[in-house]
This record gives sequence, C-alpha cells and structure tokens, in this order.
Amino acid sequence: MLAGGSGGLGSAITAQLATEGARLVLSYYSQPERAVAWSAAAKLVMADLTRAEDRRRLLDAAPALYGLVVLAGDPARVADPAETEEAMLRSCRVNYMGPILLAREAADRMRASGTAGAIVLLATMQAVALFPGSTAYAGGKAALLHAARILAKECRGPANIRVNVVNPGVTAAGMAEASIAAGKYDRFLKEGTVGRFGRAEDVARAVRFFLEPDNYVTGQVLSVDGGITL
Repeated sequence: MLAGGSGGLGSAITAQLATEGARLVLSYYSQPERAVAWSAAAKLVMADLTRAEDRRRLLDAAPALYGLVVLAGDPARVADPAETEEAMLRSCRVNYMGPILLAREAADRMRASGTAGAIVLLATMQAVALFPGSTAYAGGKAALLHAARILAKECRGPANIRVNVVNPGVTAAGMAEASIAAGKYDRFLKEGTVGRFGRAEDVARAVRFFLEPDNYVTGQVLSVDGGITL
C-alpha cells in the first residue's frame, strides 16, 4: 500500500513495485488526475489521512496487508510570518498525525493477522538538519521520525513488524521540484556539496530496500540526500 503514492516520489516507487508484480493499493487526496494514471497497476482509494474513517477505508482495501509506504505530506510553506501558526497546525495534522496514525493502525492489523510486515514513512532531510525558514514543515516531520522509531520499538520481537524512515534530500521530484526550479539549492552544486540533485529513483530504491521480505533492519532513518546533511 502506498498512501499518497501518485506524486513525483510516489510514482517512482509505484513504478518500481508494479514492475515486480506487487499487488498495490494507492491512495490519493488532492490530485486525482495523477492517481488515474496508475489505475491499471493499482487499486485507487481517495483518502484524507487526517480522518479516521478514511484511514479505515483505505486499510480495508488491502485485507492482506504486508507493506505500507506513507508519502502524504504538505510543504507548509510560509510567505508571511502571520501564517506560521496555521502552517504549523496544518503540518502537525498532515505531516505527523495522519501518517503516524495510519502506520500504527496498519501495524495493529499486521499483528492481528500474524503478518511480519514492513512500514516505511517518508520524512525529509529537514527533520535531521537545520534549514532556516523550515519550522512549520520540519517540526511535523521531525515528530513523525521520532514517533516512527517508537513504533518500531513497540513492533520488534515476535511481531517482527519493521518500521523505518527515508529522508529525501534535494530531489528533482515532489515538493523539492519547485525549489530546485527557483534556484534555492543551487549553492549545493556550486560549493561541490553534491555532484547532482537527487532523482526520484534514488528514493524508490531506498524504500524498496526496507520493504524487502525478511529484512533485518528496523527503527532506522536513511537520508537519501547525497551527503547534504553531513
């Protein structure tokens, strides 16, 4: 299952898993036209992850759930300081509460069915490094990261449900695409911090690693950022 899996990063992950024959359920919310492109490869479900009934309906669409990837998020950009409070509240709901509640509810279903499953949540490099102006977005994602590791600890042992986090860096897909186009991150290339910006496929490979059956990794955070946060 890919929650929010029709965007730039989600499409790369969906494509990789579809080519391997995975039975996919893909949720969308604000841009249904992107999800329609995957209707032949996945069961599509419209769901607002901040709503309990939508999360329940989404999980019901995959009764034999093994893997969950949560990509849903909101950039929570603030153009005016007066907007900060509302952006922080939105970020808390969309970037933290909805995804982590879905992850916990999925883990409960995996336990109930005796499935040794895998959960992968998408955060951001801004959750582990300091970027001015990112308070609203980074705060929610940092909370997500910490809560995911708590869930991993709760799910270890006999349940064998693995929970990991992938932190994309400056990737030419998804939320960072507009920032790259605006030149916001050009300095990383000019200074030689990275040789190129990330690609959606870089993130897809990291997610696929964590979904591997019988993987022996849980509670970890993998930054796919070319070394920017070093």
